[in-house]
Amino acid sequence: MTARRRPPVLLLTGFEPFGGERSNPSWEVARRLDRKRIGGLEIVALRLPVGATRAVRGLSATIDRIMPDAVLGLGQAGGRPSLSLERIAINLVDDGMRDGSGRGSAKERPVLRGGPDAYFSRLPLARILRELGRARVPADYSLSAGAFICNAVMYASLHRLRAKPAVPAGFIHLPHSSAQASRHRNAASMTVELMERGIRVAIAAIARSIKASRRAHA
Repeated sequence: MTARRRPPVLLLTGFEPFGGERSNPSWEVARRLDRKRIGGLEIVALRLPVGATRAVRGLSATIDRIMPDAVLGLGQAGGRPSLSLERIAINLVDDGMRDGSGRGSAKERPVLRGGPDAYFSRLPLARILRELGRARVPADYSLSAGAFICNAVMYASLHRLRAKPAVPAGFIHLPHSSAQASRHRNAASMTVELMERGIRVAIAAIARSIKASRRAHA
């Protein structure tokens, strides 16, 4: 009897609420998609803590345990009006606040000591952006994931998968949800339903990219 082959898995991460919020749209979207199948990919959602060290440790352990075929990180970037497709993750975490001069705090440190300065996203960003446009979901490129926890998670996923260059991995930032709009009256927001639709579109694009890559190397 031959062993049953498991479906390809996409690890989808989101964060717990922070900053006094009662929800975080990144986790709201991720948990809605947990155990769903999109484009042949089975979604496994992982809720990460808002702390770079713990988030990176939990993410790395989960990647090692489930050996995903793709990794997509989600996070909140309050004030942005659309989904932000991140291009670069840098080996820097700034755990402190910045003063008015723009100088960094004394809490700057690398995500992973001895790691490369940066990693580029391995998601099919052009395909995702094109498909989001067709689906009428507001989206755009973002050059850098910043220097906080979202960036650390993107960097750590790419570093953990450095020996598996065929595995797509990257990060998308989400706006405030409509439920958060009352706390952020002057900031752009989006319904969780529209964000979920956008992430479904992104995952379907990733799935097509994986299939195309496997056909090319068959």
